[in-house]
Amino acid sequence: MGRPRVVIAGAGFGGLTCARGLKDAPVDVLLVDRNNYHLFTPLLYQVASALLEPSEIARPVRQLIRPLPNADFLQASITGVDFKGRRLLTDRDSIGYDYLVLATGAQSDSFGNASVAEHGLGLKDLDEGLALRNRILSRFEESRWTRDPERRRALLSFAVVGGGPTGVEMAGAISELIRLVLRKDYRQLDINEVRVVLIEAAPHVLGAFVPSLREAARRSLERKGIEVMLDAKVDSVTDSSVRLGGGQEVAAGTVIWTAGVKGSDVGKATGVQLVRQSRIKVDGTLQVPGHPVVFVIGDLAGASDGTAMLPMLIPVAMQAGRHVAASISDMVANGGARAFRYKDPGIMATIGRNSAVAQLGWVHMSGFLGWLMWLGVHLVNVISFRSRIVVLVNWAWDYIFFDRPVRLIVRARP
Repeated sequence: MGRPRVVIAGAGFGGLTCARGLKDAPVDVLLVDRNNYHLFTPLLYQVASALLEPSEIARPVRQLIRPLPNADFLQASITGVDFKGRRLLTDRDSIGYDYLVLATGAQSDSFGNASVAEHGLGLKDLDEGLALRNRILSRFEESRWTRDPERRRALLSFAVVGGGPTGVEMAGAISELIRLVLRKDYRQLDINEVRVVLIEAAPHVLGAFVPSLREAARRSLERKGIEVMLDAKVDSVTDSSVRLGGGQEVAAGTVIWTAGVKGSDVGKATGVQLVRQSRIKVDGTLQVPGHPVVFVIGDLAGASDGTAMLPMLIPVAMQAGRHVAASISDMVANGGARAFRYKDPGIMATIGRNSAVAQLGWVHMSGFLGWLMWLGVHLVNVISFRSRIVVLVNWAWDYIFFDRPVRLIVRARP
């Protein structure tokens, strides 16, 4: 009789951590993902804002699992699960499993707003980051051809919808790209024609942070020339504007949607019960009720700490990945799964050069100290040693010379 097979659907932070946790277990591990790379999503906005190359925040999955003697990888899109037959369904073939870990992450949520889906640009995957970089740079090139001041202002107006960490970081990065770098490339650019707007439906940005850090972040955004619109709910998006619930219209040739995320479509495809944000309902051990050999981790898991659902954050996914790896090892040895307990390491967000906010337990930092903390944490967690060196060089180059090295409009042929 062969060794049990553990199939992990998704090679993100949760899936990869789970595979590493099973390195010494008497099982065979198979990772399945629609992409052949693992993406360091916290720095995706820096690809979109022309600071980093894709290869600096992504690594081939096969390279990352080389040290794991019992692991392999297959590239495929997941279409569902046959729980009775214990098979993961993909667009290529079905894959049998003894244990299944669903870790397919999250996707942008337009909340059923068709205009947002049509005209808004998301920022959840590498192709979206590259598309956004192309859009920003193309808008500046196009603006040099128009003699109509109104048209030019519309092309050079950028709206970021959503005041969470991704939205705040993206707005800060766009503002610095324009005001510190592109204004030197485009010598005739009138900086007064450029507009960066951050739109948030809540009365404050960074809702997960304490009030003092929220306010520090808002002030920092405004110092960088970003208009912060609070209590502003988006009604619809066109190719040239954002229309708000109160009837106000904000001109914007580029709309970046970071206002919501939900579990990946794999959750719906499984046919099991879903909870808020299209996440799969799980019990305290992260198992799917009624299916004891199926676990869900990361953003797809509707896990709770007893009072509220756990946030869709990387530390949650990684801790869950380690926990499920330990549970599967125990189950193979005729043990049982254990209850999952999340330990919150804190949260942080950067607004750009010399400015960030960090909330680490009772330690709250903002400004330059918060920025240094953000730099250190993210540099340590970048995927590989080579990437750390390259990222550090690019950060230093940008900081010293006010220059970003990858201002390229690159389009792949179909």
